[in-house]
Amino acid sequence: MLVAVAPKTGSGTVTPENSLSELAQLAETAGAIVVGRLIQSLPVPTKAYYIGKGKLAELLALRESTGYDVVIFDDELSPLQQRNLEDSLKVKVLDRAALILDVFARRANTREGQLQVELAQHQYLLPRLAGQWSHLERLGGGIGTRGPGESQLETDRRLIQRRIHQLKQQTEKVRKQRMLYRQRRRKSGIPIVSLVGYTNTGKSTLLNTLSQAGVASEDRLFTTLDPTTRRIVLPDKHIVLLSDTVGFIRKLPPTIISAFRATLEELTEASLLLHVVDLTSASAAEECQTVEDILTDLNLQDKPRLTALNKIDLLLDSNRSWSEESALEYLSDRDEAVRTDTVLISATRKWGLSNLLELIQRTLASG
Repeated sequence: MLVAVAPKTGSGTVTPENSLSELAQLAETAGAIVVGRLIQSLPVPTKAYYIGKGKLAELLALRESTGYDVVIFDDELSPLQQRNLEDSLKVKVLDRAALILDVFARRANTREGQLQVELAQHQYLLPRLAGQWSHLERLGGGIGTRGPGESQLETDRRLIQRRIHQLKQQTEKVRKQRMLYRQRRRKSGIPIVSLVGYTNTGKSTLLNTLSQAGVASEDRLFTTLDPTTRRIVLPDKHIVLLSDTVGFIRKLPPTIISAFRATLEELTEASLLLHVVDLTSASAAEECQTVEDILTDLNLQDKPRLTALNKIDLLLDSNRSWSEESALEYLSDRDEAVRTDTVLISATRKWGLSNLLELIQRTLASG
C-alpha cells in the first residue's frame, strides 16, 4: 500500500499522483506488488503519524480488503512516525528513502557501489535504532536497573557507528583512487563528457549505442549505479571519454548523495555534461528541475552543458513508417523551442546520434 500527503494549497509542480506512480515503480523494482494507493490532503504531515487519525483508521480498514503487508510512505518518516505507524498498523512500514536504499542495494554490483550503499543504509538506520528495540522496555529508574533494551540499543549504536567509520575510511580510499585516475586522464588531454539525468531516461542505452559498452540497460529505475567510462570517436576523428553515472530522482535521501559523493565527483572533472531527458515522461519538466537542483548542490550549475531529448520514437504515430530523417524533420517542425544546445535523439533507434556527436564536437572545440 502506497501513501502520500498532498498540501491543500496544491503547491509544487509534481502532483501526488505522479509522485506515487514513481513510488510504485520503485516498489516494483524492489520486488513488491502494489495493491492500493492512499492520498490525504493536509497542510503538512502530522508529527505523530504523518497522516491524520481518520486516514490512519481508513488505512487500517483497507488491510482487510487488499491484504497488504507493507505500507510505503512517499516522504521520509521520522523515527517517531515510523514507530507509531508500525504499532498501529501491525505491518512493516517503509518510507521513500528506505525504498530507494533497498533498490540501490539490489543494483550495486561493484565493490565500490556496495560500499557506498552500505554506508548510506547505516547512516539512515542509526537515528532509527530505538524503534528496533521498543519491545524491550527499561526495568525502572535508578542505578543498576537499566533494562536489556537500552543496553542492547547502546551496543548496536556503537557497532553501527564503528561500521560507519570503517565504511567512510574505505570510501575515502576509493575517492583517492578515483582522484589518481582522474589525474591520469587529465594528463592524457582527452576530454570527458559525463551523462547526467533523471533515472530511467536512457543514459545507459545511449552509452551502449555510442560505444558498445555492454552496460546493463532496461526499463527500470536505477539499472546502473556504478560509473562506466568508454571511449567514443567524434566525426573529426578526435577521441572523447563518455562517462555514465547514477541517475537522479526526486526526494533523493541526503545519505545517498553523501555516500555517492566519491562517484559524483567524477562530474567535476567533466569537460561537458550531457543531460539526457526522457521526452515522453509526463513529469519531464519537474525531472529536469530535480537534476538542476542536484547539480547546484554539487556546485556544477555552471559546467558547460548540452541536452539530449531522448525517446522521440515513442512520440510518433506507430501506424506510419518513419525514417530517421522524416522523424527528426517532423519533430523539429513541431517543437520550435529546440535550442542550439539541444538535440532530438532516440538511443534505441540510433536516431539523431550523428547530430549529437557533431554538437558535442562543436561545443568542445569552442570551449
